[in-house]
Amino acid sequence: MCGIVGYIGHREAYPIIIKGLQRLEYRGYDSAGIALYDGTQIKLSKTKGKVSDLKNKLEADITTNGTLGIGHTRWATHGVPNDVNSHPHYSNSGDLVIIHNGIIENYESLKKELVKRGYTFKSDTDTEVLVNLIEDVKKHENIKLGKAVQIALNQVVGAYAIAVFDKNKPNEIVVARLGSPLAIGIGDDEFFIASDASPFIEYTKNAIYLEDEEMAIIRRGKNVKVRKIKDDSLVDPYVQELQLNLEQIEKGGFDHFMLKEIYEQPSAILDTFRGRLLTNEAIIKMVGVEDNMKKFLAANRIIIVACGTSWHAGLVAEYIFEDLARIPVEVEYASEFRYRNPVITENDVVIAISQSGETADTLAAIKLAKSKGAFVFGVCNVVGSSIARESHAGAYTHAGPEIGVASTKAFTTQITVLTLMALRLARAKGTISSSEFRHHLIELETIPRKVEEALSSDAYVQTVADIYKNATNFLYLGRGYNFPVALEGALKLKEISYIHAEGYPAAEMKHGPIALIDEHMPVVVIATKKGHYEKVVSNIQEIKSRKGKIIGIVTKGDESVKALADHVIEVPETLECLTPLLTTIPLQLLSYHIAVMLGKNVDQPRNLAKSVTVE
Repeated sequence: MCGIVGYIGHREAYPIIIKGLQRLEYRGYDSAGIALYDGTQIKLSKTKGKVSDLKNKLEADITTNGTLGIGHTRWATHGVPNDVNSHPHYSNSGDLVIIHNGIIENYESLKKELVKRGYTFKSDTDTEVLVNLIEDVKKHENIKLGKAVQIALNQVVGAYAIAVFDKNKPNEIVVARLGSPLAIGIGDDEFFIASDASPFIEYTKNAIYLEDEEMAIIRRGKNVKVRKIKDDSLVDPYVQELQLNLEQIEKGGFDHFMLKEIYEQPSAILDTFRGRLLTNEAIIKMVGVEDNMKKFLAANRIIIVACGTSWHAGLVAEYIFEDLARIPVEVEYASEFRYRNPVITENDVVIAISQSGETADTLAAIKLAKSKGAFVFGVCNVVGSSIARESHAGAYTHAGPEIGVASTKAFTTQITVLTLMALRLARAKGTISSSEFRHHLIELETIPRKVEEALSSDAYVQTVADIYKNATNFLYLGRGYNFPVALEGALKLKEISYIHAEGYPAAEMKHGPIALIDEHMPVVVIATKKGHYEKVVSNIQEIKSRKGKIIGIVTKGDESVKALADHVIEVPETLECLTPLLTTIPLQLLSYHIAVMLGKNVDQPRNLAKSVTVE
């Protein structure tokens, strides 16, 4: 959600910032802008639309010289998407320029006060209020920009990641964060600013990730100074070596990042259990779990908090933890959990799941849980992210960068981590025998190969997609472990094709959704030969008798569903608790191909952001 890019150094800033904005397009946005300082004046250009529109406008309208600049992709909150509301924003004097991710909640009261002092506003944004607040403080206190930013931010309520510079001090950019991520790339006498490391990975492997309520003053030829916003105290910043590489954030010959990431799942799952799953020794090795085993074993229950696809992974985990480890589990939408008055005790373990590690609601849920004394275990993909730092302990999924807005490999790698955890706890509790434990490990080790086999259905899935691409509604059904997969399959279709779809437990079909079924309704039924197979077959017969079109996801070699369904897509056989890792693959492919056939922007669906970093 929104993207920040900045540069100050010895290179031309424009190509770095434009390329950086393109790398951040996956975050979701509706407008883009850039400000460059050429040593004499600020050149600012912004537009509703894509970064490509901005690039065309820039190269037609202005020269793009300058070794200092900031750029932004905006996802509209305050004010409709248009050129005026796009970032960057000037202060009234034209001296200060700012870009901002997040929401300033008290902007209206601040704006009223600034209007009384003679300030005028061109946009409807909270960001223009912030830059003028900084200017007002700077002017009245007669202080430097960094100090003015600090004082102004102490008057602000909300979330932000900002970068601001003063054209009268062109050797300096001031940045700050609260709630929205911000990274500073450290080069050779040059500095990069971005919402994540992808815009500057080809220039440097060293980065500082600002913590909440920290700001940094970045000056040419100087070390970065990091301070606490509240009390102005100096912070010794940790310079982290990035694990990301340029190849990981390119499409690698695929038409879309989403398709690339679907096909990366065998290697992503393997990377997730590499070094953790030691089958020959019958060991699962997870430091975050081992070091906190007493807390897990003494837990009255596990509360899983997450949003979107991560919430669906949490639902799968509920089945796994309760089935294998016999620990009660509750799965909560983080966005709801944080706003009610949940009963949390010191004997609860909270598992927070987020691909980006920056999801605002999940972060708030973590802080609430910690305030009640609960132990928080984070499961995320991005090293050094806010959730990783805020949790007491955790585990990374090691999925690699996920650029497509619709999560795919995040889902399967999250399930992989949670399965490893459940198995390790089950063994520690003695709720699974040594032979069963070893059998689960052996089978889990085969999953990457079986995912590859599931991917081989791609050509047939395209055929099915072509038949149903013009459907206006889909129904997805699953039971047990595959009920959350039905929810996830429906979500994928909604996200990228904009076709209405609903996921249901198969048995609930008779409690309402069966009224929707006719010859025009495609029904995707997950019917593997594990769990409640016969009951799912009965559900399929009920759909068939009402002329519904059935797309069955079945175990390889299945004949019963094949005789009833209009189409069957096979997946390899595995243990019931591992079937979600396989059954989700054809559903991802189906949504992808339907969206492509409909001409949708698969990697950047309308209105969606990769990481929801504001409420």
